[in-house]
Amino acid sequence: QIDYTGTEPSSPCNKCLNVSWDSTPPCTCIINFTLEHSFESNVFMYYGLSNFYQNHRRYVKSRDDSQLNGDNSSLLNPSKECEPYRTNEDKPIAPCGAIANSMFNDTLELYRIDNGTETSITLIKKGIAWWTDKNVKFRNPTGDGNNLTALFQGTTKPVNWPKAVYMLDMEPDNNGFINEDFIVWMRTAALPTFRKLYRLIERKNNLQPTLQAGKYFLNITYNYPVHSFDGRKRMILSTISWMGGKNPFLGIAYITVGSICFFLGVVLLIIHHKYGNRNTSADIPN
Repeated sequence: QIDYTGTEPSSPCNKCLNVSWDSTPPCTCIINFTLEHSFESNVFMYYGLSNFYQNHRRYVKSRDDSQLNGDNSSLLNPSKECEPYRTNEDKPIAPCGAIANSMFNDTLELYRIDNGTETSITLIKKGIAWWTDKNVKFRNPTGDGNNLTALFQGTTKPVNWPKAVYMLDMEPDNNGFINEDFIVWMRTAALPTFRKLYRLIERKNNLQPTLQAGKYFLNITYNYPVHSFDGRKRMILSTISWMGGKNPFLGIAYITVGSICFFLGVVLLIIHHKYGNRNTSADIPN
């Protein structure tokens, strides 16, 4: 995990701490780090946020699923649940709502340093969203042709976005409402500290690890402000084995529930031993 919030004065990203959503030019910073061990199989790059409550009731409801599913009437007349991010300058916002408006928009680039030579690591931006989200829940508006600029005509971008939804990507199958970065963000997290999949690093050669041990640096385009609510940002590299990914949640949950059950078992045993032999007969003695 690489924390790049920049609250420490010595951090390279400290200069970007008070960045705004639409800072021009964008603030960039570089963080060097070393991988002690090689990553043998496919690698998953995540971004993580802390103290960010995506589980707030009004925040979770602030979206229009019909609009996100490509319904043309909802595109121009979003749900009132999206207020106050329903319209801007008398134009409907697409996508509307607080979830979309707060979409994570930092750009992370990974480089390896080998004998003074910088090598860019290929980051794959497709295949990071759930299949059902990409192919069922999120669809672009329909109309004549596939020109998204024309299909989204009459709408405006979310307030905090630097560009419109039809400019999220140059590839038609990853643009608009079906952009996978957008889809991943729209699946809200249950806890205030969470991580979301950002990119994939695929293994190309069975004879070489995906990421070799050595020196790397992370090139960050710092756009996403978190300092105002004491949040933190981090980049996470993770891989999987035949047992799956490394996640302590299940282990902690099993130990916690098991400890509670053991404690209750001891308490009930004591209660039974102390009070269980009492005469509970309702017979009235002569």
